Amino acid sequence: MPRLRYILHYMACGLLSGMILVSCGQRKGRYEIDSLIEGYAYENELENNPDAEQIVDLPAPISESTVSDTSNSPKDSTLNNAEGKGEVSRMSAGTVKVKVLGRLADVFNDSNYRQYAYAEKLGITPITDLSLAYHTKRPIVKITSNADYSVDELTHSLPYLVPEASRLLSSIGRNFQDSLKKKGDARYRIRVTSLLRTPATVKKLRRVNINATDSSTHQFGTTFDISYNRFHCLDHSHELSQETLKNVLAEVLYDLRKEGRCLVKFEKKTGCFHVTVTK
Repeated sequence: MPRLRYILHYMACGLLSGMILVSCGQRKGRYEIDSLIEGYAYENELENNPDAEQIVDLPAPISESTVSDTSNSPKDSTLNNAEGKGEVSRMSAGTVKVKVLGRLADVFNDSNYRQYAYAEKLGITPITDLSLAYHTKRPIVKITSNADYSVDELTHSLPYLVPEASRLLSSIGRNFQDSLKKKGDARYRIRVTSLLRTPATVKKLRRVNINATDSSTHQFGTTFDISYNRFHCLDHSHELSQETLKNVLAEVLYDLRKEGRCLVKFEKKTGCFHVTVTK
């Protein structure tokens, strides 16, 4: 009898353990389902209310440090400037309000077909080399770094745009800086990564960029690319995350696009907004 009692005791313990495991599994399953439901509800709310705002937190403050003296300070807390010598840099903490536009690849998805139509209407006749740039039927403007934007070193394009595109680019740069000023003290310039292309540069670019096409609107001088993951910082005393800067730039482009001044394509693989002027 004692042996039977022990057997029944062990069976009862095993049954109780199984019930506890099943209960935990059901609770975990319900938690995962509830999380999914909340996630879908949040996404639907953003889609139905595109004017909603989100608050983007900046990193925690970084203690003041000097680039030339790194012996007593962590390497990660040192911020280098353009020259990289002796500059004291401090990162400020804070929040910046940014409009939630939705998934940028969906918001900015103007087709090449639409952009090409405007490029043909407003642009130059595609040129085969730079010497022909001085004999186009429409004037073109040389694009160089200035107070509104910075131009990267161009490897597959030439620094020229038609006047309408030049004015649009300046508007984007100024509006971006004005928007940052309203949101805080951060000072940045946008970076232009591509401008006028020739058939030869398009062919060369296609070897390294799958987004480049033979029917590139860049050939008309109406189109330019602006990086959304690299910006020119003018003041390291107040820095923002790249994600925040991308969303501020998206706000600016969204407003100009709404005014009918441009068409925009969000390009994931090349990390840029592909912009074509429309008037």
